[in-house]
Amino acid sequence: MSQSKVGLVGLAVMGQNLALNIAEKGFPISVWNRSPGKVDTTVERAKNEGNLPLTGYHELEDFIGSLERPRRIIMLVKAGKPVDATIDRLVPLLEPGDLIVDGGNEWYPNTERRAKAVGEKGIMYMGMGVSGGEEGARNGPSMMPGGPIEAWQMLQPIVAHVAAQVDDGPCVVHIGPGGSGNYVKMVHNGIEYGDMQLIAEAYDILKTVGGLTNEELHQVFDTWNKGELESFLVEITAQIFAKKDDEGQDGHLVDYILDKTGMKGTGRWTVMEAADNSVAAPTMAAALDARFLSGLKEERVAAAPHFKGPDVVTGVDKAQLIDDVRQALYASKICSYAQGMNLIRAASNDPEHNWGLDLGSIARIWKGGCIIRAAFLDRIKQAYDRDANLPNLMIDGEFAKELNERQPAWRRVVGLAVASGIAVPGFSGSLAYFDQYRRARLPANLVQAQRDFFGRHTFKRTDKEGTFSAMWEE
Repeated sequence: MSQSKVGLVGLAVMGQNLALNIAEKGFPISVWNRSPGKVDTTVERAKNEGNLPLTGYHELEDFIGSLERPRRIIMLVKAGKPVDATIDRLVPLLEPGDLIVDGGNEWYPNTERRAKAVGEKGIMYMGMGVSGGEEGARNGPSMMPGGPIEAWQMLQPIVAHVAAQVDDGPCVVHIGPGGSGNYVKMVHNGIEYGDMQLIAEAYDILKTVGGLTNEELHQVFDTWNKGELESFLVEITAQIFAKKDDEGQDGHLVDYILDKTGMKGTGRWTVMEAADNSVAAPTMAAALDARFLSGLKEERVAAAPHFKGPDVVTGVDKAQLIDDVRQALYASKICSYAQGMNLIRAASNDPEHNWGLDLGSIARIWKGGCIIRAAFLDRIKQAYDRDANLPNLMIDGEFAKELNERQPAWRRVVGLAVASGIAVPGFSGSLAYFDQYRRARLPANLVQAQRDFFGRHTFKRTDKEGTFSAMWEE
């Protein structure tokens, strides 16, 4: 019996769809899951979707025996202890030279710990971020594998065909060594948090101040998706506003969804990493805080009667408001992506990692398949192609020009929201990031004076070299 080119362990939604994608691209695949029912479901899907070359196994030993050597096994298992438990079952059945690839959202130090442990047995290990959700996994995701170059050479012939395909190649590249693949996927998810929060704030302003109906919001986002804001998230947002309720209520489904956002932790990891690396990430941090506050639904409902905010500004020009919000959203997105890229670069350059990551290459593989795919990612790649050491995406000539042009609209939107009592932490955090970065002098001189006053932390002077401390209480 001919052996499979690759094996996949873990047949939840993502695992099933990635397995079918691999099989559809012509690579015979074996699948195994702890619950045999999911194996049977996946086999049935493979049969119904074109008799794809997929074979399911109920016994792990049979699954391992079905793979050609050296074995390539992709895991799509819930992060944390379930991954460790799966590895503990796999490793005794494997041989030196085999490869395990963790395709889940894993905390990158866990990947590096596991790589070291299985490496002592001669087994290679990679952490590979997979973005695109159910649809991406089935039809072409963005994939971010990190680990030994030898492992990449084993994996590349398969994933190059399975990944989303764009004008300049597949949306997969060897990110770098160690846990770099997981790290880049983590930052991708942090940017995703920011993007979603910014879009939600745009919606709130347009609905609350502009009085736009869901039909009008659908039209606005559909139009925006044909211009500079073209992206997966803007596209699906337009579709959301068009969806009627399917539980028998009048109106649109979005109005019946509880305002309480869930999360799986990757956004929190990103903000933690930004703090650890001293990288400002106010847009992503604002998005994370907004999710925390949304979770206090019962508290917010109880608190609401105790406060009176300002009256919502009325009499605005609806067409002007729509255009201003569009410009503010675009400018804020530039800031969000700039923060994410700066975090990746800081981690890459950290002597503890020394990953040597290519920011332009990373932007390129986000052009298709993933949740944050957007038209302007091609321009982000071009910016880093022009200057690989660009200190901040905002100072690229093209993006700097666009930020300057959008300043008036951006400020009008933030001012209007504040005057109306609408929280826009993403818009205002992005604007504050821009305003602090563009100023040659900040009030940090006073903060440093305070630190020296109460703790003798010293300070530098603008007029002479050296380190100083003052006798402030004279």
